[in-house]
Amino acid sequence: MPSSHSDRRLATIVIDTREQEPYSFDPRLAAATRRALPAGDYSVDGLEGIVAVERKTIDDFVSTVIHSRSRFREELRKLGDYRAACVVVEAGLPDVLQSRFRGRAHPNAVLGNALSIVLDYRVPVFFCGSRQAACHFTQAYLLAAHTRWST
Repeated sequence: MPSSHSDRRLATIVIDTREQEPYSFDPRLAAATRRALPAGDYSVDGLEGIVAVERKTIDDFVSTVIHSRSRFREELRKLGDYRAACVVVEAGLPDVLQSRFRGRAHPNAVLGNALSIVLDYRVPVFFCGSRQAACHFTQAYLLAAHTRWST
């Protein structure tokens, strides 16, 4: 008999204990639990060492890539070794280009650092437009990884 969506094992999204403003995921699609993760803010139960999402507000992203880049490098090295990892920014690229963030960083410097993350560490950066869209994207990303790689 063919398997339906409801027959699949429900995914459990793992939220890092250091995540200060965690997303709320759709409980019909995934359970959620909190525990320390080796890298990133979100992962999937059983895939913590190979799948991760690092969440950033636009202000945190700008501050991290401009002022705390050396500290962030270690996190990016870990994420770069994962099968699937990304950085999700709760803002759109137009927000970056129009300097809709705190601080005096030039938009080109922010964009250049985002591109450096993609090219140097092979970790994609997704500008999702809003917190709600970033939450939806994160859930979909983690559920897709769960479907592909959970046994």
